Amino acid sequence: MLTLEPGAAPLAPGYVAVAGSRIAARGRADGADVLPVARNRLDAGGRIVLPGLVNTHCHAPMVWFRGLADDLALEDWLTRFIFPLEGGWLNAGRIFLGALLASAELIRGGVTTVADGYFFAGEVRRALAQAGLRGVVAQGVVDFPAPGVPDPARNLEAAREFMDSGQGDGGSLLTSSLFCHSPYTCSAATLCAAKDLTRRRGLPFFLHLAETRGEAAELRRTTGLRPAFYLDRLGLLDDLTVAVHGVWLEEDEIELLARRQVKLSHCPESNAKLGAGVAPVPRMLARGLTVGLGTDGAASNNNLDLWGEMSLAARLHKVVAGDPTLLSAPQALALATREGARVLGLGDFVGTLAPGKEADLIVVELNRPHLTPLYDPYSHLVYAARAADVCHVMVGGRWLMRRRRLETLEEPAILEEVRGQSRELADFLGRLSRA
Repeated sequence: MLTLEPGAAPLAPGYVAVAGSRIAARGRADGADVLPVARNRLDAGGRIVLPGLVNTHCHAPMVWFRGLADDLALEDWLTRFIFPLEGGWLNAGRIFLGALLASAELIRGGVTTVADGYFFAGEVRRALAQAGLRGVVAQGVVDFPAPGVPDPARNLEAAREFMDSGQGDGGSLLTSSLFCHSPYTCSAATLCAAKDLTRRRGLPFFLHLAETRGEAAELRRTTGLRPAFYLDRLGLLDDLTVAVHGVWLEEDEIELLARRQVKLSHCPESNAKLGAGVAPVPRMLARGLTVGLGTDGAASNNNLDLWGEMSLAARLHKVVAGDPTLLSAPQALALATREGARVLGLGDFVGTLAPGKEADLIVVELNRPHLTPLYDPYSHLVYAARAADVCHVMVGGRWLMRRRRLETLEEPAILEEVRGQSRELADFLGRLSRA
């Protein structure tokens, strides 16, 4: 068992006891006599138990667009395909169905907490609640017509209504907040008003930042400031701000973000696929920045597999810097668990296996050729394990998956419905391309 507490050694063998939604006890299981009395037991012998993974940046309903528009630059990808498809084909029902599909993928991959930013966020929240996932669900804000908000003058009103309605679905598992797409799709007035909405409620504020070289250069041309300094001038940088990507941040910008206690979501697969670049994560960590891992949406990834993000992040920064000691396996696993929880402001509740914390945990199968023999569990989880190796998933003391069977979602029905509607999406895309 890996508790992911800083400096803690693996417990081999270990046990964890769950009472209600929380971890009641954990420790070494040297003999049956030390185990607490329990109504139900799960023997995880030959497996690894660890905290559930935390995906700090996702656009769940974009699973609809998986594989539709690949091998394109970000601006071309957005303007030719994604924005037209979102505006012309998506609706509330399709966003709910897409979020259900994404939830199934997340659970199967051992993700127990997800930060999601998209339109019709109430439907995303409803899907995550049905799945039983923990999450921060954020209503997307842009300064042009968007799904569910055809009049951009209502974008912040819609976001406020969503946040105010967020007390019912999912109980304490789900937080409702706001996601401004970026400084190039939101005006300074929109960014400031949005930040004010979240700040007054003590909620995380999400936005894409410095994702591409062109974006950073254009912002400097129009404002005279580099991205982090522009946001700082607007008063947006504080410990509740989560900046996503940060690929083209310079050294003094990283220092500024660290000083303001801004959090960062690192999405290496999406950044690589879009040719955006590699965020300077080792330098960020050295400056004291809190960094977590995110998948981004399946339209630019093309999956929601956080194991792949861990593996790529650990390798990518080594080759970029020519230094094989950077971002070790334990560090990479921490980014996907403990540090990801801190990014979302949930570090006191999840991210480690400790008494009193929420019982969000996963069990990974080891009886596999690619996981045999075992010497170092951290190495195996980061460099060799796959999403398909996850066999059990628990959130808040409730099993979402047992023996690879989803407990909260009707997976066959979801897959069948998505396949059927995907044909309609393909027809719509064909008409769009001919127009």
